[in-house]
Amino acid sequence: MAVSLPDGATIAIATTYGSVKTVTAITNANPGVITSAAHGLLNGAFYELKSGWQKISDRVFKASNVATNALDVTGIDTTDTNRFAAGTGVGSLREITAWTQIPQILEFTTSGGDQQFANFSFLEEDYERQLPTVTSAQSIQIGIGDDPSLPGYQALKAAGEARAIRALKVTLPNGAVLLYNGFVSFNETPTLTKGSVMQVRATISLQGRPTRY
Repeated sequence: MAVSLPDGATIAIATTYGSVKTVTAITNANPGVITSAAHGLLNGAFYELKSGWQKISDRVFKASNVATNALDVTGIDTTDTNRFAAGTGVGSLREITAWTQIPQILEFTTSGGDQQFANFSFLEEDYERQLPTVTSAQSIQIGIGDDPSLPGYQALKAAGEARAIRALKVTLPNGAVLLYNGFVSFNETPTLTKGSVMQVRATISLQGRPTRY
C-alpha cells in the first residue's frame, strides 16, 4: 500500500513533431512490436501512434527495444486476436521532438471516463440487468495563473486556435510519467474573483486512453 502527493509534478504540452512514419505491421505479442522502416526513434523517445487497432490508436507511447526498423508498443499486450485482429494494426507514427512546460498550474482535474451500461430485462423478470458498454468521454481541465508572456500559455493558445490534437505529459515527483492525447481548447478570459489569483483555463478532450510509465 502506498499513497503520494502530486506536489512538484510538472506538465508539458507537445509543441514539435517529427515527420510521419508508416507503420507496416504490429505483432500480436506482449508488448506488441511495430515495424516501421527507418523510423529514427531512440529508446526513451515519445511518439504518437495511429493504428487500425482502435484500442491503441491516437495514444502516446514511450519507445523501447528500438531497432532500425522496429520498436515496442511499450506496456501494451496485443496478444488477444479477438481484440487486436492479426494483420490489421497498420497505420503511422510520429515522434514528439519538443515539449513546452505549462507553469503556474493552480488546478488539474479530470472528468468523464465512467463506465456506461446497457440496461435490459427479460419479459418474465421483475428486475433489470446491466451489461457494460463504453466509458464516457474523458477530458482534462487545467487552471493556470494568468500570464500571457509565458511560453506554455502561448503553446496552449496556438493549439486551441488550430483545434489541434496535442500530447500532454505529466511527470510525477517519483519520476512516473502520464501521457495523454487530445484536442486542446483554451479560454483566455481570466477569472476575476476578488482576493483570488486570476486564472485561465485549458481543456484537453482525450481521443484515447492515457498511458502510464
